[in-house]
Amino acid sequence: MQMATTIVRPEQVRVDEYEFIDVRTPAEFRKIHAVGARNVPLDSLSDSVVAGIAASKRNILLICKSGARARKAAERMASLGVAQPAVVEGGTDGWRAAGLPVEETSGGVISIDRQTRIFAGSMVLVGVVLGLTVHPAFFGVSGFIGAGLAFSGVTDTCGMARMLAVFPWNR
Repeated sequence: MQMATTIVRPEQVRVDEYEFIDVRTPAEFRKIHAVGARNVPLDSLSDSVVAGIAASKRNILLICKSGARARKAAERMASLGVAQPAVVEGGTDGWRAAGLPVEETSGGVISIDRQTRIFAGSMVLVGVVLGLTVHPAFFGVSGFIGAGLAFSGVTDTCGMARMLAVFPWNR
């Protein structure tokens, strides 16, 4: 039986009461993050990393951009025995909107979500242009990307985002 994720409103958070963890990529974290959070990307939450976090014996508070990755991290941690990790409602966006302190740098980093949309849109456009000008078989590229996006929406996973996350500019 899966436990419900505890959601905490940003205004209710007392950072000193939690092990405050941001599960976004290092590049996203460098661009903006809640003051007091440390970066432990979702894709690096191995059993040993989770055990180390749990060893602190502090309440765990997770945050990401909007909350989706933090909920996945909470589910993973709960499955490994971490008692009720909490998630910041609305993520970093909600934190900032509540007027709570953030550290922010300007320029340079585009979020994984935006990179995924840019890449997917570009591939669809290339497939259509090549399908019209070179050979109709290139329309398959657009169909493949569309199928991937539909699969991503249904399963709430994104292979393209995972692929983009390993590029050097996202580390």
